[in-house]
Amino acid sequence: MNSNDDQKHVPLRDVAQSPEATARYLAEVQRVLLDIGKNLEILAIETRVHLRKTHVEGDRWYHARLRAMPVEKALGNVLKNLNNLTEGLEKSAYKRRSHDEAVVNTAKDRKEKELERQRKKNPQQLQAAPTPPQQGARRQNPGYSAPTSIYDLGNRESA
Repeated sequence: MNSNDDQKHVPLRDVAQSPEATARYLAEVQRVLLDIGKNLEILAIETRVHLRKTHVEGDRWYHARLRAMPVEKALGNVLKNLNNLTEGLEKSAYKRRSHDEAVVNTAKDRKEKELERQRKKNPQQLQAAPTPPQQGARRQNPGYSAPTSIYDLGNRESA
């Protein structure tokens, strides 16, 4: 491709580059399809009524219904496919937004993983635990948590 082709306006390129624009566009297409769906539902009902009223001489009461069933089924399949299409439009708009969020979060996740790798390669030196007091040494400030006996109350009073 040359630079002239790149500079031409490609339809829907700007819509494809923005998740908000994509969602707006797909919502508009969905509105149009739902309007078409309403018209198709009315058409299916009217077709059903007309075909089931059409009797030929010598028919039994169910022959018109049997002749109408393939047409009704075909229109029902069209409506079902239309509903699946509108659901797919909603799902694709959601997936488009989810994709952009994943792209944004990927950089953060990679930085966090790199920091974790660095921590694993170069672990920090562990600080030595404080040495416990010797058995014979007395603590400066014995509190309630210090083990004492009733004979060794020091300057405290008993209850």
